[in-house]
Amino acid sequence: MRVKVLSRNPDHYVRETKLDLQRVPRNYDPALHPFEVAREYTRALNATKLERVFAKPFLSSLDGHRDGVNCMAKHPKSLSTVLSGACDGEVKIWNLTKRQCIRTIQAHEGFVRGMCARFCGTSFFTVGDDKTVKQWKMESPEYGEEEEPIHTILGKTVYTGIDHHWKEAVFATCGHQVDIWDEQRTSPMCSLTWGFDSISSVKFNPIETYLLGSCASDRNIVLYDMRKSTPLKKVILNMRTNTLCWNPMEAFVFTAANEDYNLYTFDMRHLESPVMVHMDHVSAVLDVDYSPTGKEFVSASFDKSVRIFPVNKGHSREVYHTKRMQHVITVKWTSDNKYILCGSDEMNIRLWKANASEKLGVLAPREKAAMNYNQKLKEKFQHHPKIRRIAQHRHLPKSIFCQIKEQRIMREARRRKELNRRKHSKPGSIPVVSERKKHIVAVVK
Repeated sequence: MRVKVLSRNPDHYVRETKLDLQRVPRNYDPALHPFEVAREYTRALNATKLERVFAKPFLSSLDGHRDGVNCMAKHPKSLSTVLSGACDGEVKIWNLTKRQCIRTIQAHEGFVRGMCARFCGTSFFTVGDDKTVKQWKMESPEYGEEEEPIHTILGKTVYTGIDHHWKEAVFATCGHQVDIWDEQRTSPMCSLTWGFDSISSVKFNPIETYLLGSCASDRNIVLYDMRKSTPLKKVILNMRTNTLCWNPMEAFVFTAANEDYNLYTFDMRHLESPVMVHMDHVSAVLDVDYSPTGKEFVSASFDKSVRIFPVNKGHSREVYHTKRMQHVITVKWTSDNKYILCGSDEMNIRLWKANASEKLGVLAPREKAAMNYNQKLKEKFQHHPKIRRIAQHRHLPKSIFCQIKEQRIMREARRRKELNRRKHSKPGSIPVVSERKKHIVAVVK
């Protein structure tokens, strides 16, 4: 004879303290919950509305510069430290926790064109219009000690950008050509060039650290291999690329910020066409930076706005702007994936949340569980028209809104013209060119 004994675990129904809520057993049998989907849809709709209500991304403004902020750099070891360079040659080091400037250096005469921190975080490099490369200590000088650079290299031409190797005591500068420098020497180890135009930006790959990418004013994006001391490939676009940024998670992927209002994500193994064209800005894109997860990037534009794009989507998920913000020249995504910093023409550095409606501070376990549940509901019902409309709606400045409408009309007119030409021409004489291949002129190997 077999007897089944009822046994219960007290942990499932007994409260730990009198202040806890009563635990209610729940049967998940779908037959007992006939209107579950309808209830979940209502919850998803409410969660989407609340997300837009609580979307307050702007946190604070770091003011202190006396000229437009031209470049920024992140500290590789400290989340709360960020460096900024201005158009009057001044460099400031900021403490983001206190939201104040902790050190000011008069580094150059004229613009600070580029800056980067050493991989160990003990020093940083700046380049300026005075044809010099300077290395500075990250720590403030002792009492009575003068503020002087550790090393100064005087070049023959103006340097427009600088980036440090991710693992070795090597850095690269760009201007008339790309120069690779050893920190201990005053002349470059090797000089890389392909063409005769000025190079505006150079970036080391964070994974395959011997690879570099550069953008030139003759519309080229050139890839170099430091081991061979030769250029590898170059892709020529319709318009000039201002800067590029490598994906920190996928070694072959990089995103280029272009003058034609678009960003292009390339796989360096197949440069014939970009992986994705990101279209939303209404003026030249001046800077781009990846999130540490490699799933999103942030872009700064001449149209006075900052946009966040998912890597695999053609349109931005978020746009940030304020009344006083002018042309945004530089942008950085912090290493903890929570904040975005942007520097603009009107001398301010602004701190934003990467997720506009995220609640900052410590979350209770129940609060965290409720947020995760709401997030899953929003993902489940994201394609429903009402929810999608609320989630995608953004208030834009009148100038951007009008330009978007104007560009939509122009794009539609071009498409209609092409269809008419194809309709009234010999079949096959006008090929169909995809949006991704339209902007590529040539690939040279």
